[in-house]
Amino acid sequence: MQIAVLLYDRFTSLDAIGPYETLCRLPGAETVFVAAKAGPVVNDRGSLHLVAEKSLAEVARPDIVVVPGGPGTRELVRDEVLTGWLRAVDVTTTWTTSVCTGSLLLAGAGLLTGRRATTHWLAYDELAALGAEPTGERVVTDGKYVTAAGVSSGIDMGLTLVGRLAGDEYAQSVQLLTEYDPQPPYDAGAPHKAPADLVARLRSGKHEIMK
Repeated sequence: MQIAVLLYDRFTSLDAIGPYETLCRLPGAETVFVAAKAGPVVNDRGSLHLVAEKSLAEVARPDIVVVPGGPGTRELVRDEVLTGWLRAVDVTTTWTTSVCTGSLLLAGAGLLTGRRATTHWLAYDELAALGAEPTGERVVTDGKYVTAAGVSSGIDMGLTLVGRLAGDEYAQSVQLLTEYDPQPPYDAGAPHKAPADLVARLRSGKHEIMK
């Protein structure tokens, strides 16, 4: 089973690594990082590189595709090389998945038209404009398409797929071995839980974390 994790300039690190850490533990899994060309790919902070072992041209029939999000998605939504590859491999994938704004790339490739999907809460309108039907759920499955909300939800998406492919007990063992037992110090992980003024500042782009 080949699992292809897509990389591109300005991807968000955890969007790629979260699903990788769960899916790579599937029996018989061959996980490969791919990009337009093989080599190091820089993340959205410009401070971390992951190495794409293979180019898109070298990976033609993956069983699972994982598309991480990140600021770089906006520049690639209409990129014919990347969206063309997504359309081509989707013909034979068992599962086509995304994390955060990675769903914008799937939608830009025409794969989510009329489908329920999710993305980062700040990008719902963008996803809708590309033909999908955004939901506020953390992980959404519509046919063979599995989309996860913002960043950390990629771990949940990975575990969801592990359960579908290898059974609940196996997925539980992966969760236990990775000690994925979230107990965040703040209950502000979704816009309906966070302070309203903080949500408003993030929507406006005026918060320092957005800079």
